[in-house]
Amino acid sequence: MTDRAPVPYRFEPNATAAGLKQAYDGLEAGVETGDQVTVAGRLLLRRGQGKLVFGQLADATGRIQLFAPADVTSRFEEFGKLSLGDWIGVTGEVMATRKGELSIKVLEWTVLAETRRPFPDKWHGLTDPDTRYRQRYVDLWVTDEARRAFLLRSRLVSLTRRWLEDRGFMEVETPVFHPVPGGALAKPFTTHHNALDLDLYLRIAPELYLKRLVVGGFDKVFEIARVFRNEGISPRHNPEFTMLELYQAYADWTDIMELVENLVAHLATELCGSTTITYQGRELDLSVPWRRATLAELIHEAIGVTVSLATPVDELRALCDEHDVPWQDHYGPGKLILELYEKTAEAAQWNPVFATEYPIEVSPLARPHRELPGMTERFEAIVAGRELCNAFSELLDPDVQRERFEDQVRQGQAGDDEAMAVDEDYLRALDYGLPPTGGLGIGIDRLVMLLADVGTIRDVVLFPTLRPEQVSGAVDEDEAVDGEPEP
Repeated sequence: MTDRAPVPYRFEPNATAAGLKQAYDGLEAGVETGDQVTVAGRLLLRRGQGKLVFGQLADATGRIQLFAPADVTSRFEEFGKLSLGDWIGVTGEVMATRKGELSIKVLEWTVLAETRRPFPDKWHGLTDPDTRYRQRYVDLWVTDEARRAFLLRSRLVSLTRRWLEDRGFMEVETPVFHPVPGGALAKPFTTHHNALDLDLYLRIAPELYLKRLVVGGFDKVFEIARVFRNEGISPRHNPEFTMLELYQAYADWTDIMELVENLVAHLATELCGSTTITYQGRELDLSVPWRRATLAELIHEAIGVTVSLATPVDELRALCDEHDVPWQDHYGPGKLILELYEKTAEAAQWNPVFATEYPIEVSPLARPHRELPGMTERFEAIVAGRELCNAFSELLDPDVQRERFEDQVRQGQAGDDEAMAVDEDYLRALDYGLPPTGGLGIGIDRLVMLLADVGTIRDVVLFPTLRPEQVSGAVDEDEAVDGEPEP
């Protein structure tokens, strides 16, 4: 520790960098206002010019210049020795320098927290991605793009909540610990409750609990849920992520399609100023309506071959081999078609498309298609080559749902570690009657990536999951960890 004055127990700023810039916009060069303000933040730049020290103070709203003359600033010599990154509180006069830079002429100041580690300056920042993600508390100060992304994320969640509430949806909270993993096809994390001597699973989705609430009489419910999937890490996957799930009674998949496209268009307009945005250097049109296309149509566009559930399994396997799509012996035609689509067609979709008509084999919670045997009324929204959401008309029949669960168990016994189990309590809830319902799961992280124009999920998750720090070398962002490489 240095011999600086003791750090105060509290400090009371009465102004912010952004507020001062707004209040004194257009202040003429060389003008001293006589207005005294108190601000607080980190010192991110400092340079001395004889009897004058310039600094830059950063707070949660932005940055403002500090102007410290020797004949005015208290403890001037000590002020000139402050370290980059020190938290300080400053009282001074609002002014504009001769070059027109809005500044605070420092009269009194105090250290609020001392940095004991070298703090990167504004110009060089943090260039190593691994360090940025591990030391987000530093990254947020020196990487403007990071701070903007997380501010946008906060606004996006707030706007989404308000938009849904304006349409009669009620926000709810459901358990994170599940006695039976379900609601999605994913491998769960397992934990143990000592007092009950009970294995529990971190939720992979809140779906089955939310539909229980529809059975209970809440017509429109949503949850902005933290969910956990024991899968690989990649530019679009983090084991812990955020999902918006909602369920609307008396609706079907077409109602949910309209909800999705209108919500995303609303968020783009509010956050980006237009439904036409730029993502990764390429224009993206999010205006309503979005294209609708079946999996079969999208596969045909990608490889020039028409497939269906009637296509012999051997032919589907041969197509998979031809296009380097891995498959396993227990895959039926529906699973093979899905794998073909995901590996050959999905990434080619740039502007939004609702990919529709998923086989029952890969859609254990979706209602059968009213016209196409073997298919469901399920869709995924694909934007910029990535799945943004999954949705469907919900399966209502408890007998059919039991059959689907039992088929999932058989798939699990055949080696599918993402297959679902039988949830007896959920089946009991269905016995009491679930009305026609449309449901949706939309990845908040991927939606933020889209609207913040960032290419990896780690740039929109404040503290992403990483290898232990003692392991040498950072994770390659283009390769999954304990999973398949991303296309």
